[in-house]
Amino acid sequence: MQHRVNSPPDGGYGWVVVVSAFIVMGLTTAVLKTFGLFFVEIQKHFDELASTTSWITSVTIAMFHLGAPVASSLCARYTHRAVVIIGGLLAFSGMTLGSFGFNTIWMYTTTGFLQGLGISFSWTPAISIVSHYFSNRRALANAVASAGECAFAFTFGPFFQWLIGLYGWKSALLIIGGIQLNICVCGALMRPLKNRCILEARSSEAQRPSGKDVPKAGKEHASPNTQKTFNWMLVKRLEFMLYAIFGILAAMSFFVPPLFLVPLSYSLRIDESWTATLLSILAIADFMGRLLCGWYANLHLTRTIHLLTMTVVLISTSLMLLPLANNYLSLAIFTGFYGFFFGATVSIHITVLAEVVGMSDFDSALGLFMLIRSTGGFLGPPLAGLIVDMAENYSAGFYIAGATLIISIVFLVVIDQLQQKKEQENNTDTKPKKQILLFPSLHFLKLKTGKCQEQDMGV
Repeated sequence: MQHRVNSPPDGGYGWVVVVSAFIVMGLTTAVLKTFGLFFVEIQKHFDELASTTSWITSVTIAMFHLGAPVASSLCARYTHRAVVIIGGLLAFSGMTLGSFGFNTIWMYTTTGFLQGLGISFSWTPAISIVSHYFSNRRALANAVASAGECAFAFTFGPFFQWLIGLYGWKSALLIIGGIQLNICVCGALMRPLKNRCILEARSSEAQRPSGKDVPKAGKEHASPNTQKTFNWMLVKRLEFMLYAIFGILAAMSFFVPPLFLVPLSYSLRIDESWTATLLSILAIADFMGRLLCGWYANLHLTRTIHLLTMTVVLISTSLMLLPLANNYLSLAIFTGFYGFFFGATVSIHITVLAEVVGMSDFDSALGLFMLIRSTGGFLGPPLAGLIVDMAENYSAGFYIAGATLIISIVFLVVIDQLQQKKEQENNTDTKPKKQILLFPSLHFLKLKTGKCQEQDMGV
């Protein structure tokens, strides 16, 4: 009875949490994705170099990843709801203060530091609490929640451009900051799961006779949500570190295609208006990939890590095919393939992380995973750019990204082998226990007979 009460709802109010996370994804990472629309306006206003202005986005991305362990630690200490609300206030403050636009240092501090920390404090607990509310449907729930990034990014592009044209970039930042206050509303809807199992166990303990043989309430059936400290010792767990290395290699590759897709299109002498549609195709395919892969993973026809391995293989294949395009149609088709399989991968990689570490350590693992993965996001684009410069061909960037993903597959295969070995050992260990539970009288007889035999042998 205790286990049934303690299991995640897998629906019900959980879908309210998913919708809230969907909106949070849109108001955080989608804003970060489309912030490049402000780049030229800010650069012209301060009359700065492109490299100087680009540090605004770099600081935002850095804080998004560096703040993840802090956000996870606060979730373990307080609640996901409280951290999301704090994140919404930080994001609002970053955009609102940034709208004053005093100088570049001011922009680094506001739309860079505060906005990045707000995104981290909103995104991390939002995606985490979805996994706590779902078990059997976790892959589908994570896919729907993460799809908010694509849906909002698709609409924010023209919307932000309209705001800038109508009100100017400073007023546009102020309006966007006001919109981001809705993160606080979404956070308020993320109701913490109650540890009902522990309460029930304690009440039943009061009715039991006292004695040394009586097990302590809530020890065996304690909810994963009872953890109150951040588990830094995850870095000593082999499976987690292997998955973190996979995350680094994947991040090195994922940031390359959006960077070189437009220049590759221009090198094929494709018109600018048609090139812009490639980004729309990428966003739509990404959205479809997340939903369809999440739906398929929810059927449990394939181990989630096997499905992840398959999508990564298909991503690397599509990246290798992209440079072979020689016109708009072929480039659009290969871009669609990449977007679809990228979305499929993103929709389930958090689910695989939960399976690798278990829900008791999931919050800590998510923060550490984001922190470690950030190195790949920082190293990937400049390394790919260096290779492109050396080869004097944008195709080289896609080839190196595909090759890096192929290497990352090795770590997924090793993790899968370790998991299967562990499952086999657990099944072997539990078999004698099952026999004891099913045939207690036979076990007692065996023990008694064995004892008598030992006495006869003079033991």
